[in-house]
Amino acid sequence: MSHSQAVFSHSQAVFEPEAITVMTTAFEETLHTLGLVDHTGLATEIVAKKIIELAQQGERDPIRLRDRAVQSLSV
Repeated sequence: MSHSQAVFSHSQAVFEPEAITVMTTAFEETLHTLGLVDHTGLATEIVAKKIIELAQQGERDPIRLRDRAVQSLSV
């Protein structure tokens, strides 16, 4: 299990394995888009929380998750 999958597996929400895979992809793509290379920093935690929030709202498309996370964090 990758670090990002572990983050999503240990969130307070419950997600199916397929959703965790989608969230992990969106998380990694969001970090890449934002140029975040330190996966232990506060910004990375904020990205993870935003991806979880969006997934709790029902979003399951990794591209839309990434785009919405980037948009919300770039304001």
